[in-house]
Amino acid sequence: MSVLETMCEEKGLSKTALVRQALRLYKSVDDRLARGEKVFVESADKSEKVELMVL
Repeated sequence: MSVLETMCEEKGLSKTALVRQALRLYKSVDDRLARGEKVFVESADKSEKVELMVL
């Protein structure tokens, strides 16, 4: 729970809002993976790009 509380403080969100946001993100990623798409994370300067692996 300390991770949740720390993230809430950093983001200025309630626990409920943070969990809802996390679930929306997870659902979005899960939907794309279910369609056979790949999900990538790219650095801000676009020098590095890695594939997000979800088990």
